[in-house]
Amino acid sequence: MDVNLSPHYDHQSSATVRKAAPTKKIRNRYFILVLCVLTSFKAFSQDHQSDLFPDGTVIPKWFADTASLALQEMGKPYVITDHGVSVDSTLVQTDAIQRVIDEAAENGGGIIVIPKGTFMSGALFFKPNIHLYVAERAVLKGSDDIKDYPKIPSRMEGQNLDYFAALVNAYGVNGFTISGKGTIDGNGLKYWEAFWKRREENPQCTNLEVSRPRLVFIWNCDDVQVRDVKLKDAGFWSSHYYQCNNVKILNVHITSPHAPVKAPSTDAIDLDVCNNVLIKGCYLSVNDDAIALKGGKGPWADGSLDNGSNTNIIIEDCEFGFCHSALTCGSEAIHNKNIIMRNCKIDEAKRVLWLKMRPDTPQKYEFVKVENITGNAYSLIYVKPWKQFFDLQGRKEVPLSYSENITLRNINLKCEVFFDVDVSEHDHLAKFTFENLDIEAKNGSYKKSLIKDFSLINVKVNDQLIM
Repeated sequence: MDVNLSPHYDHQSSATVRKAAPTKKIRNRYFILVLCVLTSFKAFSQDHQSDLFPDGTVIPKWFADTASLALQEMGKPYVITDHGVSVDSTLVQTDAIQRVIDEAAENGGGIIVIPKGTFMSGALFFKPNIHLYVAERAVLKGSDDIKDYPKIPSRMEGQNLDYFAALVNAYGVNGFTISGKGTIDGNGLKYWEAFWKRREENPQCTNLEVSRPRLVFIWNCDDVQVRDVKLKDAGFWSSHYYQCNNVKILNVHITSPHAPVKAPSTDAIDLDVCNNVLIKGCYLSVNDDAIALKGGKGPWADGSLDNGSNTNIIIEDCEFGFCHSALTCGSEAIHNKNIIMRNCKIDEAKRVLWLKMRPDTPQKYEFVKVENITGNAYSLIYVKPWKQFFDLQGRKEVPLSYSENITLRNINLKCEVFFDVDVSEHDHLAKFTFENLDIEAKNGSYKKSLIKDFSLINVKVNDQLIM
């Protein structure tokens, strides 16, 4: 139906105009009604789509709730300077801060408050009913001496092992929260320099050969919320969640530099055998993967109870600065399912989506959707064998890996390479859908035959529609 919205000038007599007025009102009301119906239908369609995971299952209402947890409901506040911690940024006060945590735990729980100022510490261990609040202009700064981080049972790079504790540790602390507008600073320069020196001595050295602590490690915790804080300059991974359920990471700012000194292996968020995770409103810029989905590695990784899947992950309304990839599946992963990244801005990422196909590990990445993305990156999608530290551990045949039901939709991107895909005979790609893409790329080539059942719907590369 055509609707004329231009002004109506009627030169008839005033009586005629008055007689025609009801007809005009009816027409206007009808137009408003139609407009409301169309708007409501569009909103319903969008909401209906966003209410489903890629496999068609309903997204629980839990994902829509981003309300702050009320501090007064978390227990008594314990301001560390009121409990024997000195206002001296040069002192490593691990024991003094840990005593405050232990005291709060003995009294039934509470909030450990880091007030304005800089407080240096080694590994801290949080306990049930204990929360961490870093106030605005407060800094919890990590010691740069690895002796302040004891080796304990841990998880690194897809394997359970004894490793150095993180600065902030929570093991089996359901309901654990980190909040506040302050900063948790890994003070990582010394660790980065040691890593690059070792890499010069031995270009084949592994990440674990150089002793470095993570910034945050949360293991076997449900109903976790991390919000508003800044995480910066991690010695190793910035934040690592292992075997956790119902995790919300909201409005968190995570950074580590890629120049002048590169901060190696400083992944912003590593999800490792986690279910139901919301990452929303975050800014991530690190010298490695921004968000990496892990879960185990090795030829028999899928047979270990230590390993497992990442399922039901939503990443939305985030911004990505420099990183090796905005979203990465792997390299230590066996199964990722129902992964959504949407409504995000990309700036300087090397890749938007990276599917690391590790030839020594059985893998399945399925029902992954990346949509409503704008910005620039080196490549839009990167799918290639990841052969670093390849080890079949005596297994004769190479495990097969699968990536299926991968959707890229509503993306406007400027990049160097549009389709960076080159798989081996051990990698099976199927049911990929590219829809409503507008890509400007120096290398706009693609090889459709690499993917079984590959749909290209309204995809423009350098203003040319491709099929």
